[in-house]
Amino acid sequence: MRSLLFVPGDSARKLEKGLTSGADVLLIDLEDSVALSAKEEARRVTAEFLNQQRTKAERPRLLVRVNGLTTGLIDADLDDVMQAGPDGIVLPKTVGGADVAHLGAKLAVREAEFGLADGATRILAIATENAAGVFALGTFAGASHRLMGMTWGGEDLSADLGAETNRGADGMYTDPYRLARSLTLLGAAAAGVDAVDSVFTNFRDMAGLEAECREARRDGFVAKMAIHPAQVPIINEAFTPTPDAIQWAQAVIEAFRANPGAGVVGVDGEMLDRPHLLRAERLLRRAGTHRSGLSGNPDRPHRRHDN
Repeated sequence: MRSLLFVPGDSARKLEKGLTSGADVLLIDLEDSVALSAKEEARRVTAEFLNQQRTKAERPRLLVRVNGLTTGLIDADLDDVMQAGPDGIVLPKTVGGADVAHLGAKLAVREAEFGLADGATRILAIATENAAGVFALGTFAGASHRLMGMTWGGEDLSADLGAETNRGADGMYTDPYRLARSLTLLGAAAAGVDAVDSVFTNFRDMAGLEAECREARRDGFVAKMAIHPAQVPIINEAFTPTPDAIQWAQAVIEAFRANPGAGVVGVDGEMLDRPHLLRAERLLRRAGTHRSGLSGNPDRPHRRHDN
């Protein structure tokens, strides 16, 4: 996955529009973009949309952002949307691996109840929306086999910190948010899952978005969240490996294949070792996924039966 587009769960029109955005993942939102009075309607609209789309051969992955574990709303969210078999659940305000394990237990119960394959529903954790979450970023390894990725958010974190803003006059994140971003990247690597960069809130500033995408890809993020369909093409282009990068990766892999006992090989005049091989293998895996297109969630087990 490269692009993950937020879409309000209470708007059937916007959900349909999201399908044509080119996003690899739709993040159907029951949390921040839905007023408290509209939560019940959002659950109904979301479940109906999932039921319509889940069996289609060519579609983005469909993840639902539920309300957090401490809100008193998450069980109603899961009761309504899990019967429609989403590809995954996005957990906001996650505080460490314990919260992921807690959600995993809730999902297991509902998978059994609704006839879904055990472990079918993946988890994407938004892991830095409060200070406690930042301090828990090293606790995700082994928390759940469902965990597919970790991402971070600077907007809720700035509210938790009481900050006036999370970006400086130059448009760049200030130190607390750069720290949260970096620790998310490290936490995801330690947990062995994808690191997804946060949203770029100025949806009219395409040059700023492109620059932030380049920096995220450079540092090790493999995808970025979007708040507007116009952002999706820029994100997809930024996180799609270029032909030159693919050629480099193939050359590295071929060099190691030709010298199976070597710890270091030479490629285009550069001495490369095993970390370069791992980087090349990861790049080709991502390139293969993007070239083949999306058919729902390729990692998702089949249902045992339909209800």
